[in-house]
Amino acid sequence: MHVDNLREYIRDIPNFPTEGVIFRDITPLLKDPDAFSTTVDWMADAVSSLTITAVAAVEARGFIWGGTLAYRLGVGFIPIRKPGKLPFEVVEKEFELEYGRDVLQIHKDAAGPGDSVLVVDDVLATGGTAEAAADLIRTLGAEVAGFCFLLRLGAMDGYERLSKQGKKVVYLLTV
Repeated sequence: MHVDNLREYIRDIPNFPTEGVIFRDITPLLKDPDAFSTTVDWMADAVSSLTITAVAAVEARGFIWGGTLAYRLGVGFIPIRKPGKLPFEVVEKEFELEYGRDVLQIHKDAAGPGDSVLVVDDVLATGGTAEAAADLIRTLGAEVAGFCFLLRLGAMDGYERLSKQGKKVVYLLTV
């Protein structure tokens, strides 16, 4: 399989979650064992040059890639969640989405000095979610090693926004 073949496994859903947004549904990719495992392997290979101690990912679809990558890379996993979902003391960050505002939280003890964390999510659009996740990690005193995504929305400026941080930004497919 070639990375361009992944597009066959991604469904476009117009006007979801709001009018004018095209949702990239990865469910067909997840359903196919070969496409799923190959995608995880490609993502792991893309970040293999980074020294990391953990993978952090944003719920919900980011957990799929973040959890599997953490396992594949042999490092810990850090969940970054919406408010009210984490049971321990949290730090939070409000940020802009392409269609509104949101808030993310992380446990205060999820990372700290000496940790080097890879931020993972399914889609890179404006970069706001990934940037907020990185800000949370840095607030805890850890370093952000880089960013990894399945998809990059080519019409959005997220890649440019994250690249300004001077960290590696990788993605498998542009849609």
